[in-house]
Amino acid sequence: MDCFTCHNNERLGSLPPRELVAADDHWRVAHAFDSALPGWLILVPRRHVTSIADLTDAEAASLGTWQVRLSRALHVVTGCAKTYVVQFAEKEGFAHVHFHVVPRMPDLPADRRGPRVFAYLGAPEEQHVDEQRRDDLAAALSAELDRVGG
Repeated sequence: MDCFTCHNNERLGSLPPRELVAADDHWRVAHAFDSALPGWLILVPRRHVTSIADLTDAEAASLGTWQVRLSRALHVVTGCAKTYVVQFAEKEGFAHVHFHVVPRMPDLPADRRGPRVFAYLGAPEEQHVDEQRRDDLAAALSAELDRVGG
């Protein structure tokens, strides 16, 4: 199986901060690697799952808590007005279920709000949030998640 997410889940102990914002027994949080929007997080199950219906009860029980905790941490760290939470898992090589937790900044242009926020994902490489910035955001988000517990 060639699954980007599973490959990273297998390397949990050696991942850079941007790929391991936080984790528990069921979920791992990473900063999106191809986003032009700082703080675009990806919440992934720790085991290979291709449909929400296949989540275990334990995975499902903690899913909402993770989404809310990440939204709160993004608000503190980025100053976002709210977050968008989206799940498709359709892109080739990325069928592993994953949830986008996207900061909706107060000054986000109207033509990038709602589903149009996806214009920031898959942006040209020169527009991507660089690795250092993603690591810095990951560290700040991790510290905020630790501060409030959960």
